Parts: sequence; structure tokens; C-alpha cells
Amino acid sequence: MLKHYSETRKIDPNKGHLLADKTPNDKDRVEIGPTLLAFQEWEAVGLELPDLQRMRHFRWERLTQHIVHRDYGGLLMFDPLNIRYATDSTNMQLWNTHNPFRAVLVCSDGYMVIWDYKNSPFLSEFNPLVREQRSGADLFYFDRGDKVDVAADVFANEVRILINQHGDGNKRLAVDKIMIHGLRALEVQGFEVVEGEEVTEKSRSIKGHDEILAMRCASVACETAVLEMERVARDGIPKGNMSEDDIWAVLHAENIRRGGEWIETRLLTSGPRTNPWFQECGPRIVQNNEILAFDTDLIGSYGICVDISRTWWVGDKDPRPDMVYAMQHAHEHIAQNMEMLKPGVHMRELSLGAHVLDDHYLKGKYGCLMHGVGLCDEWPLIAYPDKLVDGAYDYEIKPGMVLCVEALVSPEGGDFSIKLEDQVLVTESGYENLTKYPFDDKLMGLS
Repeated sequence: MLKHYSETRKIDPNKGHLLADKTPNDKDRVEIGPTLLAFQEWEAVGLELPDLQRMRHFRWERLTQHIVHRDYGGLLMFDPLNIRYATDSTNMQLWNTHNPFRAVLVCSDGYMVIWDYKNSPFLSEFNPLVREQRSGADLFYFDRGDKVDVAADVFANEVRILINQHGDGNKRLAVDKIMIHGLRALEVQGFEVVEGEEVTEKSRSIKGHDEILAMRCASVACETAVLEMERVARDGIPKGNMSEDDIWAVLHAENIRRGGEWIETRLLTSGPRTNPWFQECGPRIVQNNEILAFDTDLIGSYGICVDISRTWWVGDKDPRPDMVYAMQHAHEHIAQNMEMLKPGVHMRELSLGAHVLDDHYLKGKYGCLMHGVGLCDEWPLIAYPDKLVDGAYDYEIKPGMVLCVEALVSPEGGDFSIKLEDQVLVTESGYENLTKYPFDDKLMGLS
């Protein structure tokens, strides 16, 4: 029997007009989001979904409050992740990172305007908090040639008029990332341009109730994708014809299948290529009885970053004792450092009180002890004591922050590394580890 059009046009024919996250149950909608597969998996494990309308209002309200508290006329954003935070809309996100064509202005009265690609103003119309859609913020040379300055003057004049109307004429304007002609044009219009990233990073650092629900969903989706990557790796590597790229491609595919968006890095390596860390995955055929290590850096469902790391031993033999010790040491590192997380602890305390790695691991240690995470890696960064800069992070940890707790145990001159990382929510009384993915039993010395 043919299904009625009103059923086939839905993302989930078993649901009504709205999905559980309060978005339209419409396969043809402009607004992107999780797939039916993701919704089914979340329902199977009993997850509560976020209310996206409420989440968007929370983010808009935080940005506006931060603008007002700093006595700015407005906040002008070009960073695509900041634009996603403000509007929850996307448009060619990766292309936009190196060809900045979008901008969003939030004025001190909350009035929000987006400048988008000239043929796609409709991409943010689903969000009533975006009051106007315009075009003309594309101030890069490829698009404007030798007349970038002319376009910048037009754009800056529009910003001035909007601030006069909705920012009480306050010429203190916070800006995150802007092309040089845009900056000069704003200054010609009389603006005092101040640091906008401080505003956006502080706004994004505290997650609201619905953002945490969205992160739980994204975490389950990511870990389900990682589980499939592990299954494929353990099945394929012993056959002797599976490359690092073959394995990494599984995570990409499984992320997209659940409505995830992209992966920021290529940090999956095997065997001796794990040391030094930060080599990128490539065509190397992974050998049986080798270490395989990765860092997801994954932008998943709802645009939420799930940044976790695991190291696996793949093979029919046992790993060497030095590998097992390094794994146990890395696990101890993140476990002890995680225990320090609670409201009110000073970021400097986290640095100075951290678990100390053995001497022969110090040179190869990770770039930080912990870092914030939300739509991507975010403020704050918790440095190792020897990298601590006085005054750079002179703040306390607060409830609603989410931090990734890192460990890289990489023997100096060695032929392997252990990379571990968990994503942790700071609660009113302590912390909750959002990462549930198990550690490799063989490397932990448990089998």
C-alpha cells in the first residue's frame, strides 16, 4: 500500500508535526539536524532530547548579556562557529573558514542581523531571533578583487546605522575575526573596535540545560560511530590490507549518517607513526599487533564537538610491558586530573596540582592538561605548570563548563604513544564524565 504524502515527507513518519527536539518533522526542511538513525538510537538508550528553541534563546540571551555588561554597542562576528552559536544556522562551514562571507551583528538591545551568501538568506529564516537577513560581508580578495575597500565601506556603514538604531549609538564594538579592509572601514566610521573573541568564548563557556542534553546526544552518536570504527579495524587489520585512511573513513561516514557535520583533524595513526604525536593519518597499512591511536575532534549532532581519544592494541599477541605501563600511567593522569574539577577551583590550581608524568614522558606531553569544549575546542585552556602564563587564565571553574581532560604519554625516542581524552561536565557539586567509551583491556593489562 502506498504511504500518504503527509507521512513520507516526514523525517520520522511515526511522529507528529514536531520532533522531540522541537524542530519541524519535515524531510525537506532547510534547517539541518540529526537523522532518523540518531533519533532511534537516542530513544533506545532513553536520552532526553534538547529543546532547540529554548537552547537558541539561551545562547542569544548570554551573548546579549555579555555585550551589555561590557558596555558595548554590539558584537560583530565572522567566525562560523560563533555565527552557529548566535543563530544556530550553517552555510558551507569549512569553506567559510577561509573565505569569510558571513557575519552576524548582535546589538546591545538584542537585535540580530545576519549577512549571508547573497543567494541564501533563507538559511537562517527558521530562527525568529535573527531579525534580518542581508548580504555583503564577503570582504576577501578572491571575491572582491581590488575593490574590497569599496565593499567594506558599504558594510561598515550598515553596521553604523544598525548600532545607532539598536545599540544606542555606542561606538564600542566587539569584533571577533575580521579582514583588514573591514577593520579599517569600521574605524573610519568612528568605531572603537575591541576584542570580540573574549565575549564569545566567555559566553560559550557555560552550557545551558539544553546544550548539555544536546552534548549527551552528540556523545552517544560519536561513541556509536567509534564503536563501528573499532569493529572494522579489529576485523580488517589482521588481514593485512587496511590503511589508516580506511579506518578513519569509517568515523567520518558514521558521523554523517547520524547528522554529524565534520571532523576537524586527521589524528589517527598506527605503530611507530604514533610517536611523535600529531602526525596525520595516511596510506600506511596498519600491521597486526600494533597500537592504533586517535583523537576524534568530531563536530557531531547539533553541531556539538565530541573530542575524545582512545588507544587500542590490535592483534593476537600481548602488548609489550612498557606499552601497558604507559597506558596505565596515561589513565592515571586523566583520572587524577579529573578529580580536581569542581566549581570554585582556580584554573591555576588545576595546573599546579596536576598529576606529574614520569620524566621520560615530559618532552612529548600534550599541549595542555585540559581545554573547554562546546561547538569546538573552546576557552579555557588549562596549561601544564611549565607552560603557565601568569594572568592568562585568572579565573575559576564554574558549573556548566565542559572540559576535555587530556593525556599523551609518548616516550622520548620511543616507537609508540598513548593518547587518552575524556569529555567532562562540571556540575554544581563536582563533575560528571560524559565519556563512556571503554579503555582497551589489553593495554590496561586486564587480559
